[in-house]
Amino acid sequence: MKRKTLRQHRQLNRPNHTRPQRTGPRRGRGRARAALLALTLGLVPGGAGDAAAAPSAAATASFPAFGTPAFNTLVQDSREATGAANLPDFGTWWAAAYARTPAARLPGHPELSWAGAVRLRRGELAAARDPARRARLERDTAAWLHRAVKAVIPKFSLDRGFEFAHAVRLGERQCLLQSVLIAGMLREMGAEAGTAMVWKNERGQESNLGHVVTVLRLTGSGDVLVDASDPTPFMRHGGLLRMGGGYRFVEPRYDAQSRITGYAAGGGALTPAQVQPLDPAYVRSQFDYYRGERVPGGFIGPSTPAGLTASARYLERALQRQPGNPLAAYVLGHVYRKQARLADARRQYERAYRLYRAAGHVPERVAEALAWAKGEQANGKAGKP
Repeated sequence: MKRKTLRQHRQLNRPNHTRPQRTGPRRGRGRARAALLALTLGLVPGGAGDAAAAPSAAATASFPAFGTPAFNTLVQDSREATGAANLPDFGTWWAAAYARTPAARLPGHPELSWAGAVRLRRGELAAARDPARRARLERDTAAWLHRAVKAVIPKFSLDRGFEFAHAVRLGERQCLLQSVLIAGMLREMGAEAGTAMVWKNERGQESNLGHVVTVLRLTGSGDVLVDASDPTPFMRHGGLLRMGGGYRFVEPRYDAQSRITGYAAGGGALTPAQVQPLDPAYVRSQFDYYRGERVPGGFIGPSTPAGLTASARYLERALQRQPGNPLAAYVLGHVYRKQARLADARRQYERAYRLYRAAGHVPERVAEALAWAKGEQANGKAGKP
């Protein structure tokens, strides 16, 4: 796919792909603020599932390493979603694709297979006793994987690139898939890595969780963001959704080498050790979010009854897998509204607002959706999304 497509994706971290159409008539910022005040004062009741803003210990397990049963659960979900019963084993496919892609090879060792490259780099990292040397190796490994994933899966597709099946069949990737691959491969080699959602890009432009990146914890020296949607591996995005006593909207603080040395959150400061990648349940949920967002005839573009039903099914499953996913909760409200399920839409918007508020940031469009929900509750008037 042409470079222009990637650039367009990253200009605003694709904020509009979560809101291709208006959520209803604008009622003015004053109305939105009034609704926010109502929530702050407790005038909107709580709902089931909101406790997931602080996931359980089981949900916050380490990000799964590439090739493990936990990682392969994501691949199996993709098989089922795409009807790809005959899809080859993803790890076997990757190893073969790596072997026939010279640009993907481990620097200095073009003769090695994927398994050989993993063994070598894992051993080098394990043997690096000096923290500074190990951190350099971790960073070099991330840069290699950034290049390898882009070389093996060369096409970028917002519509299909989140499916492992489409990486195999079509050579397509998207921000979630590429970030999950890089994080899983780093974990396979012994590094500490995971993923984060982006709500503010490197230019300070905000989106409603419109992008995903890999987060690598460097030994003894903070975090770095690895973004395969950019030509260079290490980015300086201005706002992330990560874990830290529940989901937290945080703003990284960088040094001259693009290392994150700390995070601002809710008027306070957090060290890298206090902030963790998103939990595996959230990551699995986010794949279903994209399925619900991109299904033909669904939420995006001209909608059909069948498409909206499919959108709702995937988004509902996303929230079953991780009830604390605020974006899935918000967009499910849009889908219900398009289906004329107005009472369900209102409850979803209220639930989404509570999740965003608990995490420390409420996007403007979420506040507008809440204002619509409060108006709908007060006077019973319907508005189309």
